Amino acid sequence: MTEVERVYTIPLRVVKRTPRWKRAKRAVSEVQSYLERHMKAEREDIKIDSSVNEWLWRRGASKPPSKIRIRAVKFDDGVVETELAR
Repeated sequence: MTEVERVYTIPLRVVKRTPRWKRAKRAVSEVQSYLERHMKAEREDIKIDSSVNEWLWRRGASKPPSKIRIRAVKFDDGVVETELAR
C-alpha cells in the first residue's frame, strides 16, 4: 500500500487571459490539468476538495488567485484527492 503525497504550488496566471466571467471556472480546470500531468492520473480520477473550490471562488468568478498551494495524495487505485495546503 503505497500512497504518494505531494504539495504543489500551482500557477494560475494563464487564467487572466480568459474573459472575466469565466476565470474561476478556468482556474478549476487548470488545477485539474496540472494534477493530470504531474500526478499521472486521469481527469475523472481527480477529486478536488471543497476547500480548494471555495478558495478559487472566494473573490467571485472574475478574480481568482494567481497561484494556489495544494496537497495531493494519489492512492493505489489511481484516485487523486486534493486539499488546500496551509
